[in-house]
Amino acid sequence: MKILNPEIDLKTFYKHMRNASQKALLLDYDGTLSPFQADRNKAFPYPGVLQVLNKIMQAPGIRLVIISGRWIKDLTPLLKMTRNPEIWGSHGLERLRTDGSYEIASIDEDALEGIVAADEWIQAVGLSDRCEEKPGSLALHWRGLDEQKVIEIKRQVEPKWSLIAGIWGLSLREFDGGLELRVPGRDKGDAVKNILTEMDQNAVTAYLGDDYTDEDGFKSIKGKGIGILVREELRPTAADIWIRPPEELIEFLSHWLPHAERNHGRTE
Repeated sequence: MKILNPEIDLKTFYKHMRNASQKALLLDYDGTLSPFQADRNKAFPYPGVLQVLNKIMQAPGIRLVIISGRWIKDLTPLLKMTRNPEIWGSHGLERLRTDGSYEIASIDEDALEGIVAADEWIQAVGLSDRCEEKPGSLALHWRGLDEQKVIEIKRQVEPKWSLIAGIWGLSLREFDGGLELRVPGRDKGDAVKNILTEMDQNAVTAYLGDDYTDEDGFKSIKGKGIGILVREELRPTAADIWIRPPEELIEFLSHWLPHAERNHGRTE
């Protein structure tokens, strides 16, 4: 573990957590709770992660939330917990509550036309097998390909998708292992902001993520909780702390639990 923000004092953070009536643990999925896989349908959590998350779900006063770029329907088969956590999918466009109720934000029809146009072009050039369709976005994956093939795909796709993004007002962003074309208006940072507004001002929160798309979450939680970058190598980030998976990830989650459980509901 490496502290990136000198203003962060974990001892103080844990002290506040012991005394707070509300705590929120916000977690990205791919690359954070699970290792990346060339076949994204086989990206199961690191060994030991589910056991810790199941214990956290049982603890009083802890709100555990998964915030993912995945379509929720594609994520739930991978995240087999004893109790269903709250999930925000498609970068915050979707929300699945613990009671099973589901909601999705409205999407501008003109923006959707751009997504359809991009999808049709992807099919025409024969890359549909590498393209993930989600509500309000298309994600082109090149994980597992050799470097030269990745360069060829980027040269082919990026100019066309950039043109489509400009015409239909879409967002084009690279992520760790691919390129995503998205409708504007929602990101992981918005999901974090929504969650924070639903909690007490004194709630203790942490957001864990690995990708460039998680930077929105780190920025939104800044000054209200701690952002934790979870990846093998450090990169420029707005996060407050850097940890490596899976050992330091499991250590952090396991350390969180006794502090969060202790003296639940006591205030000073």
